[in-house]
Amino acid sequence: MNKSSEQTATINWKVEGMTCANCALTISKYLEKEGLKNVKANPVSGEVIFDVVAGNGFEKIEKGIESLGYHVAEKNGISTRKETKEPMNRYLRYVLICAPFTLVLMLHMLESVIHIHWLMNPWVQLGLCLPVYIIGMSYFGKSAVKSIRNGMPNMNVLVAVGATAAFVYSLYGTLTGQAEQYMFYETAATIITLVFLGNYLEDASVMQTQRALNSLAKSQKVMANMIAFDEHHHEQIFQVENNVLRTGDLILIKSGEQIPADSKILWGEATVNEAIITGESLPITKKQKDALIGGSLLVDGTVKAQVTAAAKDSVLANIVNLVKQAQGEKPPMQQMADKISAVFIPLVLIIAGVTFAANWIILKEFTPALMRSIAVLVIACPCAMGLATPAAIAVGLGRAAKNGVLFRNAKSLELFKNITQVVFDKTGTLTTGQFQISDFKFVNSEKAIVNDAASIHHSPLTIDSFKRIAYSLEKYSNHPIARCISEAWKVKDDIRWASIEEIKGLGMKAVSKEGDVYIAGSYKAAEHFTNDETHNVYVLKNDELLGWIDVKDELRAEAKPILTYLHSKNIKTILLSGDRKHKTELIAKELGIDEVIAEQTPEQKLETIAALTAKAPTAMVGDGINDAPALAKATIGISLSDASQVAMQTADVVLMNHGLKNLPLSLGLGRHTFLTIKQNLFWAFFYNIIAIPVAAFGLLTPTFGALVMGLSDVVLAINSVRLFVKKVV
Repeated sequence: MNKSSEQTATINWKVEGMTCANCALTISKYLEKEGLKNVKANPVSGEVIFDVVAGNGFEKIEKGIESLGYHVAEKNGISTRKETKEPMNRYLRYVLICAPFTLVLMLHMLESVIHIHWLMNPWVQLGLCLPVYIIGMSYFGKSAVKSIRNGMPNMNVLVAVGATAAFVYSLYGTLTGQAEQYMFYETAATIITLVFLGNYLEDASVMQTQRALNSLAKSQKVMANMIAFDEHHHEQIFQVENNVLRTGDLILIKSGEQIPADSKILWGEATVNEAIITGESLPITKKQKDALIGGSLLVDGTVKAQVTAAAKDSVLANIVNLVKQAQGEKPPMQQMADKISAVFIPLVLIIAGVTFAANWIILKEFTPALMRSIAVLVIACPCAMGLATPAAIAVGLGRAAKNGVLFRNAKSLELFKNITQVVFDKTGTLTTGQFQISDFKFVNSEKAIVNDAASIHHSPLTIDSFKRIAYSLEKYSNHPIARCISEAWKVKDDIRWASIEEIKGLGMKAVSKEGDVYIAGSYKAAEHFTNDETHNVYVLKNDELLGWIDVKDELRAEAKPILTYLHSKNIKTILLSGDRKHKTELIAKELGIDEVIAEQTPEQKLETIAALTAKAPTAMVGDGINDAPALAKATIGISLSDASQVAMQTADVVLMNHGLKNLPLSLGLGRHTFLTIKQNLFWAFFYNIIAIPVAAFGLLTPTFGALVMGLSDVVLAINSVRLFVKKVV
């Protein structure tokens, strides 16, 4: 079997200990070296996604990740832990163990105020520092050694080297009886404790950046009332977890319950809130044969339904997985930060070495030189550069998903900042796709009119008889315009035809039992009888025009406000349609659209979008199969959730609320996420450029440096979390 024919599976693991871009790079390079494809490692969520040939074992890959100093905590959503209770954050656990020893040691720094003679004993200080140092090295030291061994030194190298230098220096003084000049046990303990504290704060704040996605993920796991039948065919209902439900299973959903899986109503009616998917909280009435989306809330009513997709294949699961994959992608701005992060650790080690040598030469004192080099090690923060982009993207994509905007990739968020023109398809995008009869006219003269199924006589054509003929013809067509007419003009005594057929490009053609030929069709059917080609349906009998019918596509309620918003942002609007120019221009005039390009084939639409995109960054909003090529060609393709599957698969962004309502939100989130990324990167670079020289010149202690380093990541996370509440529209 050749490689091209091998089936691949996408694997999603959650890895603990991946706290920065260096960690993500380390894991990515290892997996790529093992031959895995499409590797994405996200330091914010801890997600590691990769493609593997179906059937391959994962033991070697898992052991390899463990050997790098990380731990695989989840495999495709299933925890690898044995305990059922949520474990305490390990950094918090380390802080709680180390803090008492460190706080007692720090009293030594207050010796001028508090005189604790026994604390001045170097052996007491060694005893207090040793547990903290052992715990610190069991984490930082082990991780540092593994990262160096794999050729990708991480941030823990800096912490381990700094803490070890202070500890070994102090131990040397204790063993040689020169403790007074070498007492820096509190420095070693404080560095370890404060970095653990910083990691915990970073973890907590980064978790906040994931809260929108976490709330979606939690909605996937609920209990379901499964319906089964005993040997006597009596209905039995019992509760199961929704992850055991399979396609075809029967379930009972009661008022106030969460819908456990994608399903179809077999019995009953209900009111459903689908805000979890669409961001639209307005309840929707669902009846027999209607689809229910897993994760949405059944507000009122009781239904029996049949499961149409297992939990892992549900709409909600696909959304969560899609957002996770998008978060793991790296937009162009992150590439520069990643390149710098890759060489940052060796660079800081060199700077620390130069700092030590220069200070020793200038000051001619070993101790201050060592303390300054340690301060350089512990204040440097590669995490800030690595987290700048992922943290902002996690929040931006999470807020978007929570509000019914689905980004297929992180790059789209960044591209939104440049959009200067938006192209709209007409039918189904600016309009609902639901046609209504807007006007009709019939020839009021004596014609042979069918009054019932058996008789024909000459009488003036009336409104009722004209409607009856049109309904009797159009009821047999599935065309949207035909359905509109048949629904509006439905009668009980419709005409029974001897024969009827639908002729492509023409319309419906029927023959009555008396041999009369009736047609309800396009202008092509009536072109020999009238020069007016502006109508939708022409009704003829025996090559005589009886009248015509006009329909109009209902405009979406939100279309006008959306166009007004785009104009307020100086974004040019273009209407691109395959419909006739006259009708397209009427809609454009009503909505205030800047430019109209009508009567376009799918091929012409593609060429038009290519030309527009070449001139300026262009977003295309469409919903049909014929829009798919143009959506793919645009700078950003935007589709509606009720669009064709082809259009949804081609688009970069999907608006999940069955309309254009969230288009401004998607534009605003794209721009503000990019702004947040710029702010984060500025802070990350500014912090390191300022902090390292300050430490090198001895203007802060290693203890204070460790505290500031821990807080630098928190600043980025807080700035990113602002995107949750920030006004973006």
